Amino acid sequence: MTLDKIYQNRNLVALYDALNPAGADTAFYEKMAQDADSVLDIGCGTGLLTARLAQLGKDVTGVDPATEMLAIARQRPAGARVNWHQGDAGSLSLGRKFDLVIMTGHVFQVFQSDQDALAALTTAFHHLAPGGKLVFESRNPEIRGWQDWIPEKTRKTVTVADIGDVTIEHDLQSVAGEYVSFETRHYFPGKAKPNVLTSHSTLRFMDRDTIANLLATAGFDTVTWRGTWQGDPAQDDSPELIAIAVRA
Repeated sequence: MTLDKIYQNRNLVALYDALNPAGADTAFYEKMAQDADSVLDIGCGTGLLTARLAQLGKDVTGVDPATEMLAIARQRPAGARVNWHQGDAGSLSLGRKFDLVIMTGHVFQVFQSDQDALAALTTAFHHLAPGGKLVFESRNPEIRGWQDWIPEKTRKTVTVADIGDVTIEHDLQSVAGEYVSFETRHYFPGKAKPNVLTSHSTLRFMDRDTIANLLATAGFDTVTWRGTWQGDPAQDDSPELIAIAVRA
């Protein structure tokens, strides 16, 4: 799996927290972790949730393939309490079990093939103790949310320390079956005109049946579905497909 530019460029990574602050999804995952002593966060990114769980007294391991993301994660309050590990979800082998495995921030959608998605789910399964849970989310393709990924509807400006005001906008490029490709333009302050950095991304929008089949193949036989961060059951018009899968 090739990392998007946004996860590798230091200036783009610096924007990540400003664009993705703690919200209802953070509260949802904190609630899911209440009864877990140990947590594995696959695709932990800059570690916002990972470090928060460590502050709550959990034994937490955060895994991400991006060096720049982990550099920020390690500097967080409580970052020293987290076991940070640079690695890929498909080949991870930590030699221990966890009560809870999470994949947040729609990271599951970056896996472009069944092979990559199944490898990540199988990794999660093998790192779970019996009775442990895997929790992750994917945007519901029935909503067709990508239709709003155009500059006029996505443009926003955030203020970043040591950088200044940065304007970001998404621009939908193509939709091919499950695959949605888009361009993100970042306008950084410049002396004469903004310095523009552009990243290109493709996300896979799997339906619930496809995800359920992959979970079953990975070994999970019990899955509960939620459709919102408030915990409502998943419906056809739910914005999210949140899977709570249990290792028997």
